[in-house]
Amino acid sequence: MFTDPESNIESFGLEPGMKVADMGAGSGFYSIAASKAVGETGKIYAIEVQKELLAKIKNDADRVGATNIDYIWADIEILNGCRIATRSVDAVFLTNTLFQVEDKMGTLHEAFRIIKPKGRILLIDWEDSFGGMGPQQSAVITKEKAKSMLEEAGFIFDREFNPGEHHYALIMKKP
Repeated sequence: MFTDPESNIESFGLEPGMKVADMGAGSGFYSIAASKAVGETGKIYAIEVQKELLAKIKNDADRVGATNIDYIWADIEILNGCRIATRSVDAVFLTNTLFQVEDKMGTLHEAFRIIKPKGRILLIDWEDSFGGMGPQQSAVITKEKAKSMLEEAGFIFDREFNPGEHHYALIMKKP
């Protein structure tokens, strides 16, 4: 793993009681790490289109006692695809996901829809293609392009940080 979910979540700044949507949750590393950060009063929504990955996340979460995760089988690329209420989450994670989705703007609009006003999105993605690691060169979304797309979706730049080898991280806010 090239990024450290716990360290990146600490840099992002989650607090107990927050509601967080992990869109394109994949293997669930961020969902499980975030479940600790938001505590028993918080809620994590692990959203994934692949049912087998949701089952893996649930098994891993059960093994570590993470009981505050809801598992949602959904398409994050369409408006209302997450089946989460509008303006209902404090934060969204989009980690190593944007380069994979076909409708990138649809995904960003769905994230914007579910985030509360003043809420934030953490976008982590690959800086480049590295000889077989990460996405194909043609699929890489540069940091500048990702920032522009997030702004087009309505987000305002907050800050960036180094999330680990071969990646960039952007934190954007919803007005």
